[in-house]
Formats: sequence, structure tokens, C-alpha cells
Amino acid sequence: MVLDKLGESLRNALQKVAAGIFVDDSAVNELVKEIQRALLQADVNVKLVFELSESIKKRVLKEEIPGGLTKREYLVKVVYEELVKFLGGDESQVDTSAKPTTVMLTGLFGSGKTTTAGKLARYFSKRGLKTAMVQLDVYRLAALEQLQQLGKQVGVPVFGDKDEKDPLKIYGRCENELKKFDVVIVDTAGRDALSAELISEMKFVAGAVNPSENLLVISADIGQTAEKQARAFHDACKITGVVVTKLEGTAKGGGALSACSVSGAPVKFVGVGEKIDDIERFNPKGFVGRLLGMGDIEALLEKAKEAISEEEAKDISQKFLKGEFTLLDLYEQMQAIKKMGPIAKVMEMVPGFGQLKLPKDMLEVQEGKQKKWKFAMDSMTKKELEDPEIMTSDRIERIAKGAGTSSGEVKELLKQYRQSRKVVKMFKGADPRKMQQMLKKMGGMKGLEGLKG
Repeated sequence: MVLDKLGESLRNALQKVAAGIFVDDSAVNELVKEIQRALLQADVNVKLVFELSESIKKRVLKEEIPGGLTKREYLVKVVYEELVKFLGGDESQVDTSAKPTTVMLTGLFGSGKTTTAGKLARYFSKRGLKTAMVQLDVYRLAALEQLQQLGKQVGVPVFGDKDEKDPLKIYGRCENELKKFDVVIVDTAGRDALSAELISEMKFVAGAVNPSENLLVISADIGQTAEKQARAFHDACKITGVVVTKLEGTAKGGGALSACSVSGAPVKFVGVGEKIDDIERFNPKGFVGRLLGMGDIEALLEKAKEAISEEEAKDISQKFLKGEFTLLDLYEQMQAIKKMGPIAKVMEMVPGFGQLKLPKDMLEVQEGKQKKWKFAMDSMTKKELEDPEIMTSDRIERIAKGAGTSSGEVKELLKQYRQSRKVVKMFKGADPRKMQQMLKKMGGMKGLEGLKG
């Protein structure tokens, strides 16, 4: 998970309060100290940490608790709300209504602009938007080749000219062609430091491109320095948002996120891994929800939409309501989850699962088992897939040999199927509206049921 240590520290702090008999001034002060310690370890600015902790204490100790909430529940609610506000409040999205929507990427050398361009191209094209990329970095060797490789990987055309040293001429030559696209990602040159030369060039390029969004790309490992960079770039060329890269591999990510939030430039995307799909819209509510173990229903639904079509989703939901569930359905379910990404990342989005502290090696084992189960299913007949109840020891032995696995693995698959089928039967004949209400509750305070003590 992104910022693993910060999330674990925050959850432990809340669980200590949940385990206590009383929620008095002493318990609140202890919680605030734990939160301060966790945020400082994540490289968050001391002044910002102090302001946040004072705000939490003031609200918990002085505000009247709303009806229907215990003091513990209200304490968790305040921590959640203040952390969300601390990281920028409401989500700031890229508006793609203009055709084309031009997204220009700026930043210092080595921040990951070109890789981010590829990730954003993948992100927008997966959402049905006709996307193109333009390389205007005329200084870095092989910059165009790198973007072309990424373009080939994501199936997006790339415009550029390796022999031209004037970025404005490159853009001018392809400007008319770019009008055919919904989204255009423009990669620009970086420098080792924010210099007068870089500022001048950015202004010229921005003037020619006239971007709908001017996004600053910052590496999370610079920590608190992100604020200085964000402010300087914002003053120089009016950036509309920030992309924080390499968030998965540094303890300084908390510093970068919080620093950007106070710079006046909202964080719009975060890079959460090395793969081309490892980029997410930054939603402070969902992000804090994951940190506290409450899950992130919106991100989960977005991942699900990417993994399966609307028709497939309707088909699955209808089967759930009828109580139908075969091994073919389990197979499709496993394939959809696989498309959504590593199990560990999917699980942290499910309300309540973040609190279970499932061992990482256990989740990795589950990933490995899925591969073996897939081979086993590939060795089954259509009749066996549709009606697993006909399985005999002879059939299991035959399937195991065909899949190159053990009969024990096949039996484990059948056990997983029966457990999943029991869950499906619970939904049989259920009212879809009630189910929707239940899921909404799961995504809110109910997701913190384990913290009540």
C-alpha cells in the first residue's frame, strides 16, 4: 500500500483509543501525540503537523458531539475530516469537456514527466478518450524515443521531431493534426533547478500550447521541498495542479502530499507503482479512508469499471440476485480482480479490510494460487465448470494431472467456490436498493466498526 507505515501508525493510534475504557482529555492528547509522531515520520512539516493536531484537539474537546454518535465515533470522524482537509479537501479533477483537452507536463529533470505522460495517456485512453502525446523536450537525448516506446505500449500516437531544436516549431507543425483528438498530453523539457532560462522557455511553450491543464510533476522522495517547488512553478507559469510520482517507494510521501496541498496547487494524480497502469486520481477522502482502513469505494468502483464492461457487471449482478454461481462465474470474477491489479492494492480499497492486517505474504500466496486455479479450470470440461457438484475423486485426479498441479490444489479451488457461492446465496432475492444503501454505509463510518472497541 501507498504510505504503508503512515497508515499503520494512524490505525494503531485510533485502535488504542478504541481499546480504552474512557475517551477523556488524556486519551485525546495521547491520540494526538501518536498522530503527530506518525506524520513527522512521514516527513510532514512540523508547523503543519502542529496546526493539524491543534485543530483535532479543539474540535474533539470543545465541539458538541452530534446526536447518534459516541465520543469514540466522533473522534474518528474528526480525525478523518481533518486529515482530508489537511490533504486538500475536495477532489480536483481534470476537465476533459474541451476538444481537445491539452494537458502540459512541467517539472524538474528526473521527476518522471515522460513516464507520467505515458501513464496519463493510458489513463485517458482507457476511458474511451482518443488520446495523443507530443514530445517538446528538445534537450534530453532519446526523450522522443522514450515517449514513442510508451506510446506503442499504450496504443497512442506520438508527435515530435528529433532533428528540430525549437519546441514551438514542433508543436506548430502538428497543431492541426492534434485537433482530431480528445486529449493531448504534452511532455516538456526539465532542468536541474528552476532557473530564469527554464521559466522563460515554459512561458513561451505555454503561450503556444495554451494548455487546458498545466500539471507540475514532482517526485515524492523530495518530501517537504515539494512546497517550495510547487509555489515557485505556480508563480512562474500558473500551474493548475500537481502529479506526485514514486509515492509507493518513499517514506517522504506524506511530506510531498501535504506540502503540495498548501501551495495553492491541488494534487490531481499520484503515481503508485512502476507499471503503466499505476496512476490514480488523487481523492483526499478516499486516500485518507485507505490510510485509516475505511476503504475507498470510489476508487474500487473505478478499478472495477476498467476491469469489466457495463454488460458484464449487469450480468454478474443479475446472477447474484438470482443466487446463481458456477465455477465459470468464479473464473470470470478472478479474471476481473486480476485486471484490477495486485490483490493487496484491491483489498485496501474494500471497507474494513485495511483493519484486518492481512499478512503481505498471505496475499502474495493468494495471487499464486489463482494462477494454479486458472490452470485447473482450463483442464475442466464445460459440464464440470457449470456444475461443480458432479466432481468425484477420479475427476479431481484427472483435472490435477491435466493442470500440472496437485489434487489438493483442485480441492482448495472447489472449497473457495463453495464459500463464494454461500455469499452469493445471501444476496438471492435481495432488494437492489437496500444492497446499494448497505454498500454506501460500508463506505462511510460503518467501515470503522472495528475501531469502536
